[in-house]
Amino acid sequence: MISLKQIKYALAVGRTLHFRRAAEECNISQSALSTALQDMEQQLGFAVFERDNKKVLVTPLGQEVLDKASSIQVQIEDIMRLGQTHGKVLSGPLSMGMIPTIAPYLLPRLLPGIGADYPDLQLSVAEEQSHVLVDKVRRGELDCAILALPYDCDGLLSFSFWKENFYWVSHSDLAPASPVMHAEELIDHQLMLLSEGHCLKDHALAACKLDSHATHSLSATSLTTLIQLVVGKMGSTLVPEIAVDQLVDIHPELVKLPLDEPGPHRELAFIIRPNYPNIKNIEALMALASRDLRLQFGG
Repeated sequence: MISLKQIKYALAVGRTLHFRRAAEECNISQSALSTALQDMEQQLGFAVFERDNKKVLVTPLGQEVLDKASSIQVQIEDIMRLGQTHGKVLSGPLSMGMIPTIAPYLLPRLLPGIGADYPDLQLSVAEEQSHVLVDKVRRGELDCAILALPYDCDGLLSFSFWKENFYWVSHSDLAPASPVMHAEELIDHQLMLLSEGHCLKDHALAACKLDSHATHSLSATSLTTLIQLVVGKMGSTLVPEIAVDQLVDIHPELVKLPLDEPGPHRELAFIIRPNYPNIKNIEALMALASRDLRLQFGG
């Protein structure tokens, strides 16, 4: 009979494609991990992994095993969480992911309320790009994640709790004398956006009906860096409403104008697995986040 430990070890090797790193991840010796997986392969009657001194490959049948093992592991972890559903809301451990264009701006608003209202919550937060968080939620490595929609979350449930628009940000020396900014005017102001892989770039392009080739060649991996480029008069950028006070308002030399295009330009949402057992925790977090954002921005 294949054990849950063997499933755990196989999935670790499948993620890392490295026996030593997988063993470290599982807190066992490499020899113990190798022995357990060899025993599993003997029970299956075929190899899950191809091994040599330089690399590890997953065999075609092995990939089918890993796909099924991943589903089993998620279900087992959800079973282990069932006991929490009978306890107090937002008590005990909860792992949550956030994308970089949300985490620095939502957490300062969310954490004080969590500490005051739910002192027994043991929250862990991971900051990653959207595709990484979606995979981790699917695999059961995270209980939930907060993303910006629209984004492909196929197979997961999403619950929107906040809608917002973008502001165009420029140095005051380069800004037009206008109360708003129209998308067709952006081409004249050296628009800079985040680099590929950040969903905020896709949302900004969609809001302005631009393609990626229409933007300025300068890009960055964080909104903070983009703002510093704007301060240096290198161009302009787009910032979501949730980040304006922390990024823009602290620089008196900058000007922010509402982007005069149909909105909302993005939605903040929790994503979870369809069978996630602690939906009441997500509902409580959504209520807390939307309350704190309404206090800040109204609506």
